[in-house]
Amino acid sequence: MRAITYDRFGPASEVLRMERLADPAPGAGEVLVRVHVSGVNPSDVKVRGGGRPGVTAPPYPVIVPHSDGAGVIEAVGAGVDAARVGQRVWIWNGQWQRAFGTAAEYIALPEAQAVPLPEGASFEAGAVLGIPGLTATHAVLSGGPVEGRRVLVSGGAGTVGRLAVQVARASGAEVLATARGAAGREAAQSAGAAHVFDYTDATLAEQILEATGGRPVDRIVEVEFGPNVETHAQIIAEGGTIAAYGSAKEMRPELPFYPLMFKAVTIELVLVYLLKDAARDRAVAELNELVARGALDFRLAEVLDLEDCARAHEIVEAGARAGSVLLRL
Repeated sequence: MRAITYDRFGPASEVLRMERLADPAPGAGEVLVRVHVSGVNPSDVKVRGGGRPGVTAPPYPVIVPHSDGAGVIEAVGAGVDAARVGQRVWIWNGQWQRAFGTAAEYIALPEAQAVPLPEGASFEAGAVLGIPGLTATHAVLSGGPVEGRRVLVSGGAGTVGRLAVQVARASGAEVLATARGAAGREAAQSAGAAHVFDYTDATLAEQILEATGGRPVDRIVEVEFGPNVETHAQIIAEGGTIAAYGSAKEMRPELPFYPLMFKAVTIELVLVYLLKDAARDRAVAELNELVARGALDFRLAEVLDLEDCARAHEIVEAGARAGSVLLRL
């Protein structure tokens, strides 16, 4: 099979290469998926570049990158229902704690990690569901229904943020979002945010409370926890939750402890790679239900050929993109 590989950390153009590898075979409890689309995420880029703290060398001799993808099951291992052959699926954790991910024509993995793709959903949409889709869904819904509640999505123009706006809106919440620039505000508004604010504005907290008539926010989905937690302490409701999936700009944030404590705020750190089975099963079911009823749209910045994997990594690494970056096989 054709596969993108690397055996050392470094710039994408220097370490990623196309190779021919033996086709994998599904083991007991596994399925073999013919990958049609592979998703490129910031985490894939950071790992390839050696950006994970404390990791100085790749954990495997050869790595095929990427955890997200979509395709068709072509074979099954022992203990797996043969009726799954021919099923269209999307993949989660394809390369998490494994050597071979989705940047290849085939991947063999536990059958639970190949989720039936709802009818009518494209492979391109399927390749966005793993990390971005599950992160957005879990961050919005992990605490239970949000119908009738106020949800603020920080960074509502980003891939995860824009999906989170849609998840919250489709689940009956009153949705607010932050973004920057005209394009960012439009992206969040088109996803269903009733109010969109510039996250750099010094009066952000006051603007949010004015828009809500002084009523605090019940849940916050946060991409940059450190820089925004002071604002959140002002606007969050008693018993509210901050579901944070990033803090890249302040990796050792300081907390306004007592303002948060005296509102009994829950801080939930979201890392979808490590969800417990019950939480993941719930998020997968909720996400697939939203996709099945057409509640989500997926912005695509670039869809490139597998051979252009290095370029795809460079686009994600640059950061200025309006949507997901995918590889077509």
